[in-house]
Amino acid sequence: MATLGDLERSVMDLLWQQPAPLTANELRDLLTQSTASHGKELAVTTVLTVLSRLEKKGLVERERDIRPHRYRSVTSREEHTAELMHEVLGSAPDREAVLARFIGSVSADEAEALRKLLGHTQD
Repeated sequence: MATLGDLERSVMDLLWQQPAPLTANELRDLLTQSTASHGKELAVTTVLTVLSRLEKKGLVERERDIRPHRYRSVTSREEHTAELMHEVLGSAPDREAVLARFIGSVSADEAEALRKLLGHTQD
């Protein structure tokens, strides 16, 4: 899975936050309001280029039946993050060592959440 650049990540953050698909103009306006554009007015063509790249990466779908086209994320932020974690874990020669390092670095609250998710209870 390809990594995301800063502007791509900002676009994805907006798409994950919004319940409905957005046009490139709407995304440009939201990006301009956020700190992602560093106060610069983005061109809609820049946003369209980013959306095209995200579409090629399989992260965004374009609704083509209406104009202007609307864009939405293919997966949730949580699903995307889980896919990234799975990909990284899958590329490790020693998965158990990676898991051990990860588990050793989580907070007590995160460890408790992992125990609950795995169906274990702490005595």
